[in-house]
Amino acid sequence: MSSWRRRLVAAMGDELGRARGEARLLAERAAARAETERAGAERIIAEAGRKQTQLRTIHEKMTATLETRQAAAVRGGHAAALAAAAAAAPAAAGEPWPAWRLDSGLGRGPAPLLRVGRIQSSELPPGAPSPLPTPPTQLHARSNGLPSAVGDAGAEAVDGSYGAGASGRGAADGAGFANGVSGRFASSPSLAPSGDVIVTEGYDNSGAAVTTVSLPALVPLLDRAHLRIDSDAVHALPGLLLRAVGSVPAGLVRLHVYDPEHLGGSLSAFAALGKAGLLSFVGPSGLREALDSLVETVRRVNADVLAGEHASLADLAEATGRRPEPWRVLVLLNADLAAWPAHDQAQLARLRRTGVAAGVHLLVVGDDTAGPADLPRLCATGYTGLHAKEPAALVLDGPPPQRTVTAAAKAVAEKHRAGREPARLVDLLPQRLWSASSATGLTAAIGETPAGDVARLALGDNPPHALVGGPSGSGKTNLLYAWIAGLASHYSPDELALYLLDFKEGVSFARFASGRRDPTWLPHVRLVGVNINDDREFGLALLRHLKDELRRRAEAAKAHEATKLEELRAADPEGHWPRIVAVVDEFQVLLEARDAVTDEAVQLLEDLARRGRSQGIHLVLASQDIAGIEALWGRPSLVAQFTLRIALPKARRVLAENNHAADTVARFHAVVNDESGHTAANTPVALPNAGHADAWEPLQRRLWEARPAGNLPPALFDGDLVPDLTAAAPPPETALLGQTIDVAAGGAALALHRAPGRNLAVLGTRAVEAADILASAALTAAMAARRDGHRIGVDLCCLEPDTATAALALAAALEAEDAEVDWHDDLASLAGDWEARCDGAMRLNLIYAVDAGSARLDAPGTARLRAMLIDGPERHLHTLGWWRSVPRLREDLGGFSARFDAVDAWLALDVQGPELAPLSPASGGPAWYPRERRGLYFDRARHRAPQVVIPYRTAALLPQPAAVLDPS
Repeated sequence: MSSWRRRLVAAMGDELGRARGEARLLAERAAARAETERAGAERIIAEAGRKQTQLRTIHEKMTATLETRQAAAVRGGHAAALAAAAAAAPAAAGEPWPAWRLDSGLGRGPAPLLRVGRIQSSELPPGAPSPLPTPPTQLHARSNGLPSAVGDAGAEAVDGSYGAGASGRGAADGAGFANGVSGRFASSPSLAPSGDVIVTEGYDNSGAAVTTVSLPALVPLLDRAHLRIDSDAVHALPGLLLRAVGSVPAGLVRLHVYDPEHLGGSLSAFAALGKAGLLSFVGPSGLREALDSLVETVRRVNADVLAGEHASLADLAEATGRRPEPWRVLVLLNADLAAWPAHDQAQLARLRRTGVAAGVHLLVVGDDTAGPADLPRLCATGYTGLHAKEPAALVLDGPPPQRTVTAAAKAVAEKHRAGREPARLVDLLPQRLWSASSATGLTAAIGETPAGDVARLALGDNPPHALVGGPSGSGKTNLLYAWIAGLASHYSPDELALYLLDFKEGVSFARFASGRRDPTWLPHVRLVGVNINDDREFGLALLRHLKDELRRRAEAAKAHEATKLEELRAADPEGHWPRIVAVVDEFQVLLEARDAVTDEAVQLLEDLARRGRSQGIHLVLASQDIAGIEALWGRPSLVAQFTLRIALPKARRVLAENNHAADTVARFHAVVNDESGHTAANTPVALPNAGHADAWEPLQRRLWEARPAGNLPPALFDGDLVPDLTAAAPPPETALLGQTIDVAAGGAALALHRAPGRNLAVLGTRAVEAADILASAALTAAMAARRDGHRIGVDLCCLEPDTATAALALAAALEAEDAEVDWHDDLASLAGDWEARCDGAMRLNLIYAVDAGSARLDAPGTARLRAMLIDGPERHLHTLGWWRSVPRLREDLGGFSARFDAVDAWLALDVQGPELAPLSPASGGPAWYPRERRGLYFDRARHRAPQVVIPYRTAALLPQPAAVLDPS
């Protein structure tokens, strides 16, 4: 082969090789690209799958959420409808007969609707969302007067939720009836635009799903409409009347039955009501009189009760909380209205037009077409009073069992004969706290008059003061609670100040002060006195405090040229001038003895009663028995100031000598008279139960939580409380012996300055109290000296073994106060060198049982003791000694003819008043009888008359005996 051929073959081989290589390269690239595309497609397909899964999940979640919301809406609407239903036909008005019982559900609002049966065929369609199973219960809702949330929830129907029908209210539209459900409840009529919302009686709960809802059929009658009942529904009449009578307080429904065919026999089960005046059967001859009487009742109610201020009794009851007139229902059974004379038909027409507003209702039974044809009609299968295009079919309840009607009628009659139920305390209180001004006086609701009006008590210029009387158990304390509640609710603490004192057992007012169980207090109260049956001085302390306040107000009024509190408040608006009410329960304890305490108390009462009215200070004196208080009734000018008289059952001489109204007043009532007991001014008042904790404690907590900033707990007079000595130091050169009985609860002070006679004698045999008096005096004097940087020395001499431990503990406590303490084993060593100890600084001699050591002194020793008592105070050495009797003190001072100038101050414990005659400024001694933890203190240099003090308890400031004997 030629060379070029070889070259051509080689070149073609090379090209073919290159082509094959390129082909292989292209194939590899195509395969790689295909693999890339395939992987991308797989990723896209996988992502699409994930997105599809996510969308499916979201769809499922959204579906579940919507179903959950739908079910929640059903449950929420049902729960709201349940709450609304319980308010419209509560208790006896709506309970089915198997569970029915007498129970008034009447509140401040209108009368309840009355059940007559149930709605027929209220069924949920298959697949409808089921609310949670709920036990069967009567349900209703009234759109008028209910909160909007309840009304909206009960009436609204949104995509499967259910609502309730409505009916009108009042005489004009015939009022209404439960008409069913809406939305997906296909068998239900449409909702009416307004009126009384009615919902179900409960569920028929079988298994996991609720399949039927039984709705109660409720008709309006009392305060809303008249009613006609057809013959085929006459069996609903006894139940309707029983629900009307049993669902309101006993006596508030009066039945007048005209039954010419059976003469009342068809309603004989209600006969027990007739004996109580709540039911009258009208015969054919009495029809005209009955109609005329009811028409006259309507006229009287319009003229005298409503008096143009309210459109109806329902509006009046809703505004005031109480109903002054009963409902009257005229039942006409087969009355043949067409045959009535024109006069009777005219009267019936008047009642139809005007009766509902005045509480007079017509209930016409039978198929008679004559008479008022526009009344709502109840038949066996329906009710025409609805504003609905297709009224729901009804299934009427059967009549109640005969024994149920008879028992209920007897129970209502008995309750009515027992007397009208008093108003609740909460119904007498104002809607808004502290909305009144006390500038012109004080007014508070305390109960109800027989006519149903709110009874109020006034204090001001006239009447200025009050007497309250009633024997034990008559409700006197309950009356005071109701009065205080009314005052404290109307007036703020800046407008009213209360001082409350209770003698005898004395715990009535304890709840108004802060305690361990209840830390709240009544913000208006400035003073509470409890457990003070033996301490009349607490009463004097209150009267003295009020007299000081009267003087302060009189001076302010004079400065502002004002004659009474109203003018003073106008002239001095920045001043603090609340009206003061002082309540003294069992005040006769303060006046029952013929002594100086009674004399001063009567003088203070006369002054406060006469001048207090113009300065806004009012007294309320309460007692179980005022008949025997000569100190009060023997002063006509004093009694005449108490023009407001309140007598509880069986109270004597509270109203007036010839006014015996309290002898016949019923239990839980009082006779109020604001004309000084004049018989014509008597007003019987039914009182609420204000003393029960459930009635009072919520009110006090509400008032306490609303108290203004800086409001402090009231001062406490507690006869059982022994005050502890605190670490507060008195003024310089002063010792405190005990707590005084006064509003300020100050200390009984002994001045220890350089002057003759500045010594103290503690008299009596009560060793513990005597030791406490000496300890409190020495400790407080030492605290004052330490505070002012002065030296003080104390010499202790304990001659009574029973007080040795207390004396040793006192010595240790005095050393802790930087006092120089010396201990003396006998009186001779104490009195022997007294002059050497006088170095200008104050020094105290504390001698326990002086008379136990003075009997052992020789003549020089006795002379030195007397010289120390006479001359020591001028050199700032003061003896605080305990003598166990007055004769022994006299003996140590020089015998029978001794003068007591060496001892200016004395504090008597268990020493009778006549025994103190040598020491007392009053002839025959002070009016004093010993009491535990009480002392009679007199300082010749400071007091005009002795005062009662409560010795401090000093144990808290003294170390334990073991610590004294073993300091390590």
